[in-house]
Formats: sequence, structure tokens, C-alpha cells
Amino acid sequence: MFGRRNEQPKGLKIIIVGCGKVGSTLVEQLVLEGHDITVIDTNITKIEELTNLYDIMGLEGNGASYSVQMEAGIENTDLLIAVTGSDELNLLCCTIAKQVGNCAAIARVRTPDYSKEIGYLREKLGLAMIINPELEAAREMARILYLPTALEVSSFAHGQAELIQFKIPEGNILDGITLAQLSSKVPNKVLVCAIERDGKVEIPSGMSEMKAGDIISFVAQRATIKNFMQNISVKTSKVKSTMIIGGGKAAYYLASQLLHMGISVKIIERDRKRCEELSILLPKAIIINGDGTDAELLKEEGIDSMESFVPLTGMDEENIMLTLHARQLSNTKVITKINRLAFKNVIAELKLGSVIYPRLITSESIIAYVRARSASIESNIETLYHLFDGRVEAIEFSIDKNSKVTNVPLMNLKLKEHVLVAFINRNGKIILPSGQDCIQIGDTVMIVTTHNGFDEIEDILK
Repeated sequence: MFGRRNEQPKGLKIIIVGCGKVGSTLVEQLVLEGHDITVIDTNITKIEELTNLYDIMGLEGNGASYSVQMEAGIENTDLLIAVTGSDELNLLCCTIAKQVGNCAAIARVRTPDYSKEIGYLREKLGLAMIINPELEAAREMARILYLPTALEVSSFAHGQAELIQFKIPEGNILDGITLAQLSSKVPNKVLVCAIERDGKVEIPSGMSEMKAGDIISFVAQRATIKNFMQNISVKTSKVKSTMIIGGGKAAYYLASQLLHMGISVKIIERDRKRCEELSILLPKAIIINGDGTDAELLKEEGIDSMESFVPLTGMDEENIMLTLHARQLSNTKVITKINRLAFKNVIAELKLGSVIYPRLITSESIIAYVRARSASIESNIETLYHLFDGRVEAIEFSIDKNSKVTNVPLMNLKLKEHVLVAFINRNGKIILPSGQDCIQIGDTVMIVTTHNGFDEIEDILK
């Protein structure tokens, strides 16, 4: 065991098995939120990189080993998170942790065979969560292709409400009006939660003015979103066709969902054997065996007539170049999958359209669970999303008992600055609240804020 711990953290004691991309992202965020972290990996170099960067402990070894878990302190651990490259190893790590320690356990599981059995595995193994980054990324991509004008689509209240991010076009009706004027200009049932202009993000007030080029996030009941977009003269129809480059797990998950939505799918994959597998798994898709980075092949396969284009190769650089190539050829809707986070600022300048980071999707789900475990009162975090490169958090809390925020009109709550109550979900009905509305037991409530680290609903108060 090695590493450094300058002071005793006040949060949960967490063991993370696997120091890859997701493990590193989790360490960075969970250390920031004050938790006591120990990492386990068979690769000493990866451990040293993390222990040199952060105030954590590291242990070289097999995370599924009883003796290694004991040395890492499993008996006094609150949570074990297994995010190695092997689904089976992750499930075994969690199973042993549940037997040895009195802790919660989370496993990353990516194989499609296991994904169909997630509910069964979670229940039988007693796991807090099983998460599949590729499946979650595919779901997010499918939501965007269903509403292609959107840059991001985040789902809340079990799909009843959605947070939509899009860029205001030149000459749009929203250009030059304040949020207070919105209801008189456009029939709507939406709430604008955040506005980004010239790289700066604000949680707006009624006096905030929207301008062409702004990226805005608004929340609404799912059923009303398309009406609002039509009322502001923005295209709302789903794409009819998609070209996917790469035939890995994410491509399979995305194609499955798009075909179910009635969208035609063409996949270009280098590996002939994988093409044969996909042909059996996805009989309604067109599978092409070829090099998706070959401009001539893309032209032959009709890239310029496709309504959407999604490069899902294993290399960020290829995905970025393919996106830029597609945007040169047509106005096709593009989604770019990026695994590394190191150059997010540079990537933001490239105008890649919708960018998906699977490792962030994974870490957000886990961090939401960790914050709920850390909360001192019974108001659990249901959903957590980071918006605008992590500068804004959208958090959905479930309200299980009375607290300082319940049964008080919102106008009388002393909220911190840069905090917005975006919606109240009451028995499946989405309420865009006024000052007279109250939060009640049984509600779920979505908060949008530029603060970081809220883990209970009372954190919104001064």
C-alpha cells in the first residue's frame, strides 16, 4: 500500500478497482468532493500516476483477491466500485466485497449478453448499481437523433422531463428577448435554466436577454418539447438515416435503438468477422465491410445524403477528423464520441456539434449514488448531469421527509445565488414552478446550479 493522505477526509471510504479512463475520472471527482479513496490495479504505473496527482492510497494487485481487498481495508469500506476492463472481474470484485465487507458495490458491465440481465444480476448479487457506459452513451445519442436540433438531451423524472441544450440561430424569434417576455412572444411551457455566451455560463433571471449564438438549456415536459421548438421555427423531426463508423459495442447499442425508432442504419466496420456478427445481430441494418476513414468509400456509401453521421471508432482523433469531414460535405447531424478529457477546451473550439463522453456519463451516475449515500437527510439524488463542460450541475432530488425546503412557497425560500428550481415532479406531473409553488414529500425536484457538490436538497439554501 502506498500513496499519501495529508488529512483524514470526511466523506465515504471508497475503493476503486481499475485505474483506467473511468477509474481516473472517478478519482478526480470523488477526491474533489472529499471522499477517502483507495485504488487497486495490477498496473503499478497507473497507480503511481494517480497517487502522485491526488491525496489517495494505492495498492498493486488483483482487486478480486480476498487478501488484496483486506489489505485495502474492505472491512471498513462504504463502497467498492469495480471499473476494470473485464465485466467478469468487475462482478467478481463486487461479489467478494459484498461477502467480506458490509459495503455497497457498483460494477461496470459492458457486454450486450450481460446488459440484457442487468436487473437480475443486480438483484441476485446484491449490487447497488450496474452501469454500462456504451449503452448509456447510445441512449443519449439516440435521444439527440430523435431531436437533431439539440446539442444535448438529458432525461429526468423517469423520462417525463427533458433538459434540452441548443444554439439559438441567427434571426430566430428568441434573439433579443428576455425570459420575462418569452411567454408573451411564444406559446410555451418551458423553463430556461442556463445560458452560455462567449464562454461564460449564467443561471438566468427573468431580466436575462437571449441572443443569437447563445447556447441555452431549457427544461420541459417531454410531450411539449417539440411544440415549443416548432413555435420558435426550429426543426424537430427525427433523422431518417444514420451512418455509423465502427462496429463495436456502442455501435451495436445505438443501431438497435435507432432501428427500433424506425431510422435506417448503415454501419461501416473494418473487421470482416465483426461484420458477420452484426449482420446476424442487426438484420435490418446495412453492414459494410470497409475502412470508415476512406473518403472514397464514404462517398460511395452516400455520406453526403445521410441525415446523421456518428463516428464510433476507438480513436478520438479519427472520430474528430471524420466529424469535420462530414460537416464539410453536408449539413448532416453529427455526434462525436470522445473518450479522453484532456483537451476538452480545444475540442469545444472545433464546433463538432454534439459531443458524447462515455466516461463522464459513467462517472455522473456513480457520483449521484455517492452523493445520495453521503446525504445526512433522506432526500436522495435520483439523477445528476454535468452541463457546459462541468460548469453547471442539474440534480434531481427525491423528497422523502419534511425538511427546511418543504411546504414553503419557493418565493419565501432563501436560495443561494446561482441556484434555480427547474421543475417539481408530482405523481408524474411536471410542474414548472412559480413563486407560490411548494416542494412536498413524495416530489422529485430538479435543481440547476453553478455550485458543485450538492448532496442534499437543503444545500440550495443560504
